Amino acid sequence: MEHRRDGLRLRGVKGTTGTQASFLALFDGDHERVESLDRLVLEKVGWDPDRRLLLTGQTYPRLVDAQVVGTLATVACVLHKVTTDVRLLANRKELEEPFGERQIGSSAMAYKRNPMRCERIGGMARFVMSLAQNPLQTAAVQWLERTLDDSSNRRLGQHEAFLALDGCLDVMHNVAAGLVVYEHTVRANLAAELPFMATENVLMAAVRAGADRQRAHEVIRRHSQAAAEEVKARGRPNDLLERLGRDPLFADVDLGDVLDPARYVGRAPEQVDAFITAVAAPLRARYGAAADVPEPSV
Repeated sequence: MEHRRDGLRLRGVKGTTGTQASFLALFDGDHERVESLDRLVLEKVGWDPDRRLLLTGQTYPRLVDAQVVGTLATVACVLHKVTTDVRLLANRKELEEPFGERQIGSSAMAYKRNPMRCERIGGMARFVMSLAQNPLQTAAVQWLERTLDDSSNRRLGQHEAFLALDGCLDVMHNVAAGLVVYEHTVRANLAAELPFMATENVLMAAVRAGADRQRAHEVIRRHSQAAAEEVKARGRPNDLLERLGRDPLFADVDLGDVLDPARYVGRAPEQVDAFITAVAAPLRARYGAAADVPEPSV
């Protein structure tokens, strides 16, 4: 958004059709005075005269509108993706958005804690995303000079995109500030899936211990399929590691070592720290971090 803002250029004083013909007549054909007027007006409104459009028609190019709304739609897309992830993880009981003490999740089912803030963001974000096509259509039909069908249209599309995205960001601020993480559930879900995730490491450990890779792969495949069947068809715990532990092929493999979750996160902690330092912290310093996050109306 900063990049789009910093790349904006003003039309300047170009006259009715953009040729500055009326100003040239006013200054008796003195091109330098017309140029000076163009720059002076931009300076008076606090704009860098070097950031102006040198060629325009009656209006600034409507492609600018498409670029601006397209940027807003991109932000809306990010918010939609983030809140969808929160909703998916809420279904796994790993995350929840803030939930007020007297908030009602469902008028019929009292136990429910619906992610209504994330749902609202998703609905508004889709609206903003849908507006990205509108200014493109307008810019495409400006014909030779321009037509007057752009004015009424852009009075709706431009403003609604800003207003709706502003609403999305307000609610997203509230969700992010009050996000609830259920660490024990995360660990339990991870423990249930980790044996499957660890099979590649088990395979490499078996090969290092002298096993044939193809044979080890086939044995792990058979045990994995059998364990998955127990989990999915019979609702039983994941017993893949027990199966591997009983198999002579993996007698020399430390299966407990491969179950350390830290072995599978790579540099994720360091990457997050670097992102906070290099990206998030400067943004917070530049725009100021709100001390209090307002509670959006339910």
